[in-house]
Amino acid sequence: MVGGSPLWVGWFGCNAGSAGAANGVAGLAFINTILATGAATVAWIAGEALLKGKPSMLGAASGAVAGLVAVTPAAGLIGPMAAIVLGLIAGPACLWGVSGLKHMLRVDDAFDVFGVHGVGGIVGAILTGVFAAQGLGGTGGLTPDSFSMGAQVWIQIKSVLFTIVWSAVVAFIAYKIADLLVGLRVSEEAEREGLD
Repeated sequence: MVGGSPLWVGWFGCNAGSAGAANGVAGLAFINTILATGAATVAWIAGEALLKGKPSMLGAASGAVAGLVAVTPAAGLIGPMAAIVLGLIAGPACLWGVSGLKHMLRVDDAFDVFGVHGVGGIVGAILTGVFAAQGLGGTGGLTPDSFSMGAQVWIQIKSVLFTIVWSAVVAFIAYKIADLLVGLRVSEEAEREGLD
């Protein structure tokens, strides 16, 4: 919580500051950031209470980060009610990312980075195309007169897929280079002795 709280406060500088001015877009981004983050926190700990029998402080902090990540692409484009719904979706989605998806894919993600940031970013990016619609309280994006939810969601999905492929290719190359130069794993003996 000590690390999560300043992160939450600092995130306002990112989302509201992205407007580049003290204007209505910055104000909307600020409000949406707090609403989505709060909703994701509540949704995460409610889901955790249902799954594990009780919520945890780590879950609350993780839910907050999930909400922050998910609202970032949408912060200045959606309405406040949509921000709450976005957070209510992102919290359980990221909880599943760290408790279900990670085990299903059998990945070693000790800090749940992909489950929170990856899943939260994907959810937020795709739902930006939905909640930016003026009929749902959004701004309609940069071209509100010609906004089409279906077209925008497809653009968002293509962007997410491109990002996943790009990241996979670049990571694979980086891992191969690191493996050739220094290796990716320590010896089993060094691992058993402890790496600190």
